[in-house]
Amino acid sequence: MSADESTQHEGVWEPTQLEQQRLIKLQQLRDEGVEPYPLRAGRTHTTAEALRAFAEAEAADGEKEDGQEIELTVAGRLVSIRDMGKTVFADVEDGDGRIQLFLRRAEIGDEEHRRFRKLLDLGDFVQASGIVFRTRMGEISIRVHSWELLSKALSPLPVAKEQEVDGEVVRYSAFADVEERFRQRYADLAVNPEVRDIFRTRARLVSILRRFLDEHGFLEVETPVMQPIYGGAAARPFVTHHNQLKQDLYLRISFELYLKRLLVGGLERVYEIGRDFRNEGVDATHNPEFTQLEFYAAYWDYHDVMAFTEKMIAYAAEELTGSTTISYQGHTIDLSAPWQRITLRDAIRQFVEIDYEEYPTAEGLAAAIREARGNPPAGATWGKLVDHLLGEYVEPLLIQPTFITQYPRDISPLAKRLPDDPRHVERFEYFIGAMEMGNAFTELNDPLDQLARFEEMQRLYQEDDEDAHPVDADYLQAMRYGMPPNGGFGTGIDRLAMLFTDKTSIREVLLFPHLRVRNST
Repeated sequence: MSADESTQHEGVWEPTQLEQQRLIKLQQLRDEGVEPYPLRAGRTHTTAEALRAFAEAEAADGEKEDGQEIELTVAGRLVSIRDMGKTVFADVEDGDGRIQLFLRRAEIGDEEHRRFRKLLDLGDFVQASGIVFRTRMGEISIRVHSWELLSKALSPLPVAKEQEVDGEVVRYSAFADVEERFRQRYADLAVNPEVRDIFRTRARLVSILRRFLDEHGFLEVETPVMQPIYGGAAARPFVTHHNQLKQDLYLRISFELYLKRLLVGGLERVYEIGRDFRNEGVDATHNPEFTQLEFYAAYWDYHDVMAFTEKMIAYAAEELTGSTTISYQGHTIDLSAPWQRITLRDAIRQFVEIDYEEYPTAEGLAAAIREARGNPPAGATWGKLVDHLLGEYVEPLLIQPTFITQYPRDISPLAKRLPDDPRHVERFEYFIGAMEMGNAFTELNDPLDQLARFEEMQRLYQEDDEDAHPVDADYLQAMRYGMPPNGGFGTGIDRLAMLFTDKTSIREVLLFPHLRVRNST
């Protein structure tokens, strides 16, 4: 590499010695009239299609000379090269799998043979045309008669290590720093097929949930991502600004209030799958940007939503895995209905041995928690202390699918009260694998009660408290036109993906999770 080329990359990229060698090869290819990044490719078959075509032809007529009637072109990334001199074996990998290339100097010519051996590197994208055949070792391969470079890789990919342990091949991560996998997800995907499978499973999960809802009469809709007033959840929002309108806007923390407006307009069953944004902490189950499914159904209550949720999650498991029984972190979990149902009060009495109804004030409940379990969150309301007991001491024990029902009213401003208990509402959260997976209400449709709840929340919480809920005058206007009774539901797609791929960190199921910016100094 020349001094001018080195100066050109300063500040953006300082090539390593290996990268400098690849840059030299890049220039040599161009000097020989080879374009390392041609305009088009000419693939006719994926690797899986090539293997399948040969297997079908072989099965149809075993007496024909192996596969000579099948000529095709495959394309993908070079993942191995074995140089035997006059003969080169190489593996090319695409999105479907990999296939072996068999290149002989006598068949591709001296110059192409030399270029393949001397100027290509692992990670380069190539296409190869030839005849499919079976080698003496029994491996289906392509006897190449021509090849073309499609993209020269200037940086070497991390290399995964494989080792035989107790008769099984164990594959070790190519990344010494696990976080680097998330920072360079493109490289992680390139070298780890099992990571690609995670995101294929996630995509199938979304399609399955969408199909289930569509088949049950729900209409998929889209609601604003930027909202003049945030609401529908207890979370701190991200704030942005519209220059022309001279207006601050909030990235939505929930779809709820807009979806329920649609019930007022006569759309009786609606759902949305999309992004929410919450300006909150980052941990194993939280990312500031995440994917949510919410649905609302007129004339349902939270009992109807519970029954529907059981059916939907069991259906997703059956479609994804072929069974309603899955394995998660060493636990065998049965997702078939019916799921366990237990009130929040009974769950806390059972697992924490505190009956919070015996302590009707925040001060009294905080004192009981200190005596039994340690320090509760300072300044928390009575309802938030109850929620603290659930999250800290009950949730980690809920492995099998469980509905926890009947939550304090002061942490559930959008749900209807229990008929015989004004301190609690018809709300459930569902838990699987010691994770809170979703939230649902018998939705409040009394506009006067809703206004009173909003005003009460403003009194209970400080302005910067994440549970503060602003008064949405337009939503109240919609309610005053008449909102049908309804049941609503929200669940995190990311956590469902964690469940069905047996992962404990949300970063594993997000293609590009949020990470702290590294200190450039």
